Amino acid sequence: MIKADISRARKFLTDQEFIYAHSLATKGLEDLRQRTGLGSEWLGWRDLLEKPNSDLVARLTKLGKKIHSSADVFIVCGIGGSYLGAKAVIDALKPPFTSNGPEILFAGHHMSGAYLNDLLLYLKTSKADGSRKSVVLNVISKSGSTLETALSFRVLRKFIYEEFDDAAERIICTTNERGGLLNDVIDEAGYQKFIIPSDIGGRFSVLTPVGLLPIAVAGISIEELFEGAVSNYKVLEENADVVVEYAALRNALHNKGITIDIFTSFEPELLSFGKWIQQLLGESEGKDGKGIFPTVAGFSTDLHSLGQFIQDGTRSLLETFLVVDQVATQLSVPSGLDFGDGLEYLEGDSFHSINSKAESGTIEAHSEGQVPIVTIHLPELSAKYIGALIYFYEVLTGVFVYSLGINPFNQPGVEDYKKAMFRLLGK
Repeated sequence: MIKADISRARKFLTDQEFIYAHSLATKGLEDLRQRTGLGSEWLGWRDLLEKPNSDLVARLTKLGKKIHSSADVFIVCGIGGSYLGAKAVIDALKPPFTSNGPEILFAGHHMSGAYLNDLLLYLKTSKADGSRKSVVLNVISKSGSTLETALSFRVLRKFIYEEFDDAAERIICTTNERGGLLNDVIDEAGYQKFIIPSDIGGRFSVLTPVGLLPIAVAGISIEELFEGAVSNYKVLEENADVVVEYAALRNALHNKGITIDIFTSFEPELLSFGKWIQQLLGESEGKDGKGIFPTVAGFSTDLHSLGQFIQDGTRSLLETFLVVDQVATQLSVPSGLDFGDGLEYLEGDSFHSINSKAESGTIEAHSEGQVPIVTIHLPELSAKYIGALIYFYEVLTGVFVYSLGINPFNQPGVEDYKKAMFRLLGK
């Protein structure tokens, strides 16, 4: 389903280096499957694909369709894994200029008062026909006390109660089954609630109600998304060579001093997916002085800002391209006018063909510039293959990080900034 070509990066390694790293990745896969590795209590993201909950997916689909047809704005209030996965899928699959369904807006992912103020002004602005916007709010938080999300939820909840008589029906909470401040609020107000499984961490939660509800509201088939992930789970349980070899490559390059992995695509729809991968890998591997720093670039746009450094700068980079082999829309370069732009040689060519050649040329140039290149191939941009790609990177993360000898599923460093922040705030 998902193909990984590591041949351009493999040439930077000796056979001995790759074979040693391959043995570590093989052990990492075994630790993942047998639950013998650190943090194995957090492997619920595998369990939910082994035993799919079709009733939950159907319930989320039904609610998503209802909101899709009735709301003007759907706000996702969360930070980190509580919004990145949903945004990644929505940006990949929902046409950017469509008027079909509600606007999906995000809050609670930073603490900008200016942003929240502008959001409130926008929500209060009447529609073209003079009527009020219908707003639904989905707050996503395990604890209910994450500062960025809690602050935004407070502001937005007040807005909902001031503007709508049925306020309690417009607020949906996604949180732990029990415990935490948000559950106290839910019990008192009677908000509709969806549960985040206790054995799934935030950055692995996109295939739970955390991601599935916003994705369904956007009008994307979460049945197809989930089935794509389930199908790839079955494929990789039969043969995970593609994951082991990819993890081994990253491990061996890490040992040779590669410190940065640039995730990029020539498809702008996948920029947010790169940011989801950034969190997935960044919070998983960046511990004990180890890990490859994941960053994101959108090509060809960022070739005009980062291309020079990638081509000729410090040789500490790995570059990972997310490649879509076939696209649905085939816009062609127009002809018939005296354009005067010197592009006659491209008339009649499809933009996808031009984009693909730019991609191939970039890969060729960067590879010759001594940048290890990995290409990850999706047959097409669809819910099925995005679901497959989600699971592919989840299992790759577990295998690779285990191969480094560290726990993929905790994030102790995140707590350090929170302690300092709360001290300065006087908590």
